[in-house]
Amino acid sequence: MAEEVDGGRRRLLTAATSLTGAVGIAFVATPFLASWKPSARAKALGAPIEIDIGKLEPGAMLKVEWRGKPVWVVRRTPEMLKQLDLAKPFLLDPASDGSSQPDYAKNPARARKPEYFVVLGVCTHLGCSPLPKFAPADVTISSDWPGGFYCPCHGSKFDLSGRVFKGVPAPANLAVPQYTFLSDTRILVGADSAQSA
Repeated sequence: MAEEVDGGRRRLLTAATSLTGAVGIAFVATPFLASWKPSARAKALGAPIEIDIGKLEPGAMLKVEWRGKPVWVVRRTPEMLKQLDLAKPFLLDPASDGSSQPDYAKNPARARKPEYFVVLGVCTHLGCSPLPKFAPADVTISSDWPGGFYCPCHGSKFDLSGRVFKGVPAPANLAVPQYTFLSDTRILVGADSAQSA
């Protein structure tokens, strides 16, 4: 009979020890697992941003920051859009086959609406920020370059659709983020819509 009491006591102590250990593991694991969740600040940095383009003049560029990177919105004039065809023979990837953009931006204008070009302002060579060179006076870098974006770090040139020229260090076109038009004057960058605007 003494053996039965000891066996029951042993089972009780084993169960109590196991339960205490499981509760202890839960207390230790909870903060550890919670640390894997992104903070509110991190979520806000990655959240889509709304851009007001209502006051953006033709031929001008608006700069905003999203996910720690510059986003540019260029309102292209009809003359700027005509330059896109002139640049084709000099481009490394004119059809944007090897570039990062949503499907709706895989066209010569690389945009939902040709007038508005939305692009990440980060050179695909080493991550520098190219300079906008839209005015004819700005285009003194080379005779075969009709203007667009110029990276002064190592001389990469891009056209007004962010397509890279041949013979420069940048290996790909500038990246186009996901975006959608909320209205004629508002763009949401970082979110996509199945509808074409």
